[in-house]
Amino acid sequence: MPPHRKTVKHCHEPGDYHELTFSCYRRLPLLDRDDFRERLSPHIDRACGELAFHVVAFVYMPEHVHLLVAPQLPQPRIDQLLARLKQPYSVEIKRLLVAAPSPLVRRLTVRERPGKRCFRFWQEGPGFDRNIVTIEDLEAAIDYIHMNPVRRGLCEKATDWLWSSARYYLLDPPRQQFPGLPFVHGLPSEAFD
Repeated sequence: MPPHRKTVKHCHEPGDYHELTFSCYRRLPLLDRDDFRERLSPHIDRACGELAFHVVAFVYMPEHVHLLVAPQLPQPRIDQLLARLKQPYSVEIKRLLVAAPSPLVRRLTVRERPGKRCFRFWQEGPGFDRNIVTIEDLEAAIDYIHMNPVRRGLCEKATDWLWSSARYYLLDPPRQQFPGLPFVHGLPSEAFD
């Protein structure tokens, strides 16, 4: 009998935002390296651009990512967004680790089934997807995402953590884009009119 695989059904109602959380393999702190974090950003931009999602907020934690997105199409494909973001990134990181050579290659190469081994940067499965349907929930989700590093003791203020969208919202002047990070579209003025 094949092993049970966790499945998550991605539901969408027009106007919903999506808070996505996906983790590194076995929640290892694989995103504790600045070069790995910086390499993730263009993959987010590319996947969101190809599939018409706007980034509202994000944070890169050492072992997981929170990404709050606003679909721009009536029937968004969250599963495709995650696949187009995670799979090419994993291939790029594996290539770097093999070239290094790094012992992480062996640690992240797992037996998928008899006779088949594969490299896993990300935890298998779609992660967590929460629909955001009110402006209050949207504001709470943005705050939760930005305060993640503070709660973990990685920094004192949300704007001190370079790997999030907190500075986009909280610095004066606001709405600045930062190199090495995904493009943040922010909140549309018509959010939940």
